[in-house]
Amino acid sequence: MNGKKKMIIIGGGPGGYVAAIRAAQLGAEVHVIEENRVGGTCLNVGCIPTKALLHTAKIFHHLKDEEKNGLIIDSSSVDMDALMARKQQVVNRLVGGVEGLFKANSITLHKGHAVIKADKSVIIDNKETLKGDAVVLALGSRPVVIPFAGHNLPGVIDSTEALDLKELPSAMVIMGGGVIGIEFAYLFNALGVKVTIVELQPRILPTIDEEITKILQKEFTAMGIEIKTNAKLLSAQQENHALAVLVEENGQTSTLSCDKLLVAVGRTPNTAGMQLEQSGISMNRAAIAVDSNYMTSVRDVYAIGDCNGKIMLAHAASAQGIDAVEHIMGHKVTRSGDIVPSCVYTFPEIGAVGQTEEQLREAGTTYQVGRFPMAGNGKALIEGTESGLVKILTGARYGEVLGMHIIGSNATDLIAEGTLAISAELTAADLVAAIHPHPTISEAVMEAAHDVLDGAIHWPPSRKK
Repeated sequence: MNGKKKMIIIGGGPGGYVAAIRAAQLGAEVHVIEENRVGGTCLNVGCIPTKALLHTAKIFHHLKDEEKNGLIIDSSSVDMDALMARKQQVVNRLVGGVEGLFKANSITLHKGHAVIKADKSVIIDNKETLKGDAVVLALGSRPVVIPFAGHNLPGVIDSTEALDLKELPSAMVIMGGGVIGIEFAYLFNALGVKVTIVELQPRILPTIDEEITKILQKEFTAMGIEIKTNAKLLSAQQENHALAVLVEENGQTSTLSCDKLLVAVGRTPNTAGMQLEQSGISMNRAAIAVDSNYMTSVRDVYAIGDCNGKIMLAHAASAQGIDAVEHIMGHKVTRSGDIVPSCVYTFPEIGAVGQTEEQLREAGTTYQVGRFPMAGNGKALIEGTESGLVKILTGARYGEVLGMHIIGSNATDLIAEGTLAISAELTAADLVAAIHPHPTISEAVMEAAHDVLDGAIHWPPSRKK
């Protein structure tokens, strides 16, 4: 040993690689073990490639409606080869960037499958053994598999396979109306595919504020996306060159015909086959049990990101990784890990942070609400995104921001203002006092804060909020 703390990180995704860089900054000797490519699911087959495709889909979507803006587009079509090539180019560049950061921070990368033993040693591919002062498990997650009749037929795909289609299907059924399913629904619909969503819950995006999801559902319906809620996918079977999907909706069964059936019902911690319990690590079913510092039941062994089952978001994994290594290295951890924004990269976009109105009602919390429609925002009108809304929820006594929910242009960027407001315990009055530049979508946040207090400036007063 050279006097440095030696840290072993299993997994090079957004939790693992960020933890590795932060550990190196704090003076640790860092070893990262990754079975595939650095960047994990998010960078290789998740967040980044999905958003790269969504970017092009949004452009193609808007091209169909540009005559009102004075642009005459004679024709447009989708080149799938070029689309997928650009997606891969973005992914490769970012993977290379992470590898470059490893070299710049003197982080050692080991390729292979790692297993942790009871003595906290880590064995790679049954060949190489590493022993360190601390181990960080950043194992990620994988798509949930639902064993319905016909789930293994050709044409039944998961989100990873959906990112690598060689040609567009004419029709697609998406099982699941959560974030993954909703984003793919918009993506393929915008590219010209007939899309039907089958969601078991009473509404799509059940964790998002209901008022926001109702707006998105209305927009999706106008785009031609069919949404079946309170619906269960029963089976799929081959029918000529298509799939016949049997669905039960409100007690009635119907058959949907499609070329591809995308199963997007969530993800599960990628812990199977890791023999974690044999190492003394306690589990919560498939998830690794951790304390407030992300330490497992085994001292000096930590678990961050999707594998601990807390919040399955890339930015949450990164934040947990930084928290964990700062705790390992004896630094004061200051991040508040429960204030995590959620984003949906559809058109319009959704950004959400903090509590929803439904959660506040259920908890019996007395609150105030302020709203500002994007129809009153100049920049939104310019961009043709006036169907959205900013909604701010504050405590009734002190006016502190408890939740912010945005649907509209740039919502995924704007929600950072809500995250900061909740983290810093800012009030609606604080948001009003901060001058927002004009013309920007961000003014809608300030206007919603005004509405909490005395009413929005650029919207007529309402009798009842």
